[in-house]
Amino acid sequence: MSPETSLTVLLVEDDDVAAESVVRGLGKIGAPYPVVWAEDGMVALAALRGQDAQRRVPRPRVILLDLNMPRMNGFEFLQQLREDPVLRDDVVFVLTTSDADTDRTRAYQSHVAGYMVKAAVGPQFAKLARLLSDYHGAVRLP
Repeated sequence: MSPETSLTVLLVEDDDVAAESVVRGLGKIGAPYPVVWAEDGMVALAALRGQDAQRRVPRPRVILLDLNMPRMNGFEFLQQLREDPVLRDDVVFVLTTSDADTDRTRAYQSHVAGYMVKAAVGPQFAKLARLLSDYHGAVRLP
């Protein structure tokens, strides 16, 4: 994928402040990625499956996933995503407050591309924004 190809970011996050910080972090580095925000796994799956008229998440896309959410948490979302033949190959980065080894291991067993602890990605998610920018410039997504 070239930098000219649009990349959509699906942010699956129940915390309004964290979601806004991610959007601001991307904006600060001039990342031209539209961000679609889903407040939990159920909303995210509906958007990915085209069942939400308000949220469109075209390919190529990257999913930023919180683990601790109401209704459908990140692990439940990952299970549903990986079982869906249309969605199973979507690229997912976990972005969470949990630094537990068990959560990290479980996430990687669900084939996430990376596991980031919110406290470690820097003020206003600057490291996350740079990671997405570098990732977008270096890989080719379906």
